[in-house]
Amino acid sequence: MNAPRFSRRWFMKAALMASGAFIATPLGRARAAALEGTTVVIVGAGLSGLAAANSLKKQGATVIVVEARDRIGGRLYTDWSMGPPFEVGAGWIHGPSQENPSKQLADAVGSEYVVTEDDNLVVFDLDGEEISEEDLEDINDDWESALTHIDSELELNDRRSLARALKDLRPSALSDPGVYWALSAYTEFSKGAPIEDVSAVLHDDDDVFDLPDVVVTTGYDEILKPLADGLDIRLSSPVSAIQYGDDGVTVSTAQGAIEGDYCICSVPLGVLKAGSIAFDPPLPDDHQDNIDKLGFGSVTKLALKFEEPFWDIETQYFGIMTEPKGRWNYWLNYRTFSDENILLGLSVGAYSPIADKMTDEEMTEDALEVLRNVWEDDVGTPTQVLATHWATDPYSFGAYSYPTAGSRKSTANDLADPIEDRLFLCGEHTIFDFSATTHGAYMTGIQAAELLAEEAE
Repeated sequence: MNAPRFSRRWFMKAALMASGAFIATPLGRARAAALEGTTVVIVGAGLSGLAAANSLKKQGATVIVVEARDRIGGRLYTDWSMGPPFEVGAGWIHGPSQENPSKQLADAVGSEYVVTEDDNLVVFDLDGEEISEEDLEDINDDWESALTHIDSELELNDRRSLARALKDLRPSALSDPGVYWALSAYTEFSKGAPIEDVSAVLHDDDDVFDLPDVVVTTGYDEILKPLADGLDIRLSSPVSAIQYGDDGVTVSTAQGAIEGDYCICSVPLGVLKAGSIAFDPPLPDDHQDNIDKLGFGSVTKLALKFEEPFWDIETQYFGIMTEPKGRWNYWLNYRTFSDENILLGLSVGAYSPIADKMTDEEMTEDALEVLRNVWEDDVGTPTQVLATHWATDPYSFGAYSYPTAGSRKSTANDLADPIEDRLFLCGEHTIFDFSATTHGAYMTGIQAAELLAEEAE
């Protein structure tokens, strides 16, 4: 079956549970005792795991959270060492309307935001020359037209990748350097995957909330604190095995075995694909097949801090056409929301795993070569560097999930189905409509908690 759709009523309930107001109602007081005497072991202290843990604790369960890292947050973590926040993982609240759970959580901790204006963009060609606003508008129109054409021509069961479909139906999009750049800087960045791998019919079939994206200038990971408050969280405890059956569950960690009545496994899809956790019995064939079919890609971030800016400090984004595709082709200018001279470079698509395997020094030189192609000798030496390496991180093996060619919406949604009424999976990879987002991760944690509560009744 498919995971249930999320309604406006569900959003309000989720927000109330997150804020703590839910248990103040008569229904909330009843639910607060519903799971007394039930022990739930949650694997992973990322946003989805913490959301599930927080919900279950409010319903009276004894909750134990085990986390491989020495911190909470998983792929949501803010580094302040440069001055302003460097978001190691999730960097934007996508669609920050009041229905968006991530925005609700951020508002609850008094977060401050800056809207990132996608139109505040200057793009440079392969020769490092700035293209005109008219040419950029043409590129954007042609990119959008090509994707619209693909959407109108393909049936839902089409198994082609986006690149294959473009080659078959709109080859001019792949031969135009500007549109080819847009397919990488826009589409590959959004999906965290190469257009050669992502599904042609599903790449833009997910759901979105309203309003332009924002960055959280007070730190994105602040939203975790209320969810984690009062929980039994055991850090530096990587899980090697999960045994489940009629008698309950046993979770084997580096710190010893933990027994419980139920287990919610919120580890990233990359960990499931790598087989880092041994399940006993093995996961059902349908679950394993979906794990194998679903894609898990990476996006590499590199923050470079300079003594002086050599770029236009009023421009929010710089696009640079590069070879190979995806190589440091999109840059965010921190001066549009801070006083620090920082450029945040992004590598996407097939180039991201290549960049992730570089040392920080190699990555920096690679990115500076791209910047010098535009600003030449004006490019200074960075005074500080921060980089991500999600593809090689043993506790994630990537950044976020994507629909591969031949997959279906149910490939993600069915992963949320309870397993033997004892084991539940959650995370952004278990919800197609809101995959690859923090709000998706949160929603699946709440969903897993609700499914567990129903099983325990």
